[in-house]
Amino acid sequence: MNRTSRPSEDFLTDPVFHVSSLDAVAWLRAQASESVDLLITDPAYESLEKHRAIGTTTRLKHSKASSNDWFAVFPNARFPELFAEAFRVLKRNTHLYLFCDAETMFIAKPEAERAGFRFWKPLVWDKKTIGMGYHYRARYEFILFFEKGKRRLNDLGVADVITVPRVHRGYPAEKPPAVSAILVEQSSARGELVADPFMGSGSVGVAALEAGRRFTGTDLNPEAVRLTTERLRAFAPDAANDARREPEQLGFIDTRP
Repeated sequence: MNRTSRPSEDFLTDPVFHVSSLDAVAWLRAQASESVDLLITDPAYESLEKHRAIGTTTRLKHSKASSNDWFAVFPNARFPELFAEAFRVLKRNTHLYLFCDAETMFIAKPEAERAGFRFWKPLVWDKKTIGMGYHYRARYEFILFFEKGKRRLNDLGVADVITVPRVHRGYPAEKPPAVSAILVEQSSARGELVADPFMGSGSVGVAALEAGRRFTGTDLNPEAVRLTTERLRAFAPDAANDARREPEQLGFIDTRP
């Protein structure tokens, strides 16, 4: 969309959401500098493939228990270009949240700092029930909290442990919108633009639109784009006709109320 934020009472004059099916870094490079108010994302980090190889993430691949195919892994070697572009597209005094595991945290943190971000701390998403793993099965996931410039959180009383049940039998590694809703409310204002370059089935977009923000995102999987579009149209039932075309043919979806 490449627009600056509008006052909250005017935001519905802009497209409510804009999604595409592109490589995350290529998509970020196409965005205007300092055009995004908040970035929340969950790359398919490299260590997931390692766990799948030893049989601890079978629920994430195509099997009798799941109709989902395994998604493309984002290599650790690409984190420098990802963070460089994320820093460029974010406005001054904004936040970046990155979902990751304990292994990826030690790779992502220094690369984000080299790109210019300030690292504050890892937040913990407590999923309430155990899931994947080999030694001590995982019940939590990290959310790395970075800052560009200086922006005060909207509520300084929120804890650094977010307790929300995991999504069962959903899209691979799907995040509940309730987790992203806290991040959206903490680090943005009504009418501002929230971005996710690895949007999956659109949980960040759902959280953003429910909170009166706008959303833009991308995912390499056309099925993810279809699912996201379907979910987000609930906030824009009178979407333009072009938004109903196949994403792989359209290249982008621009939905207006």
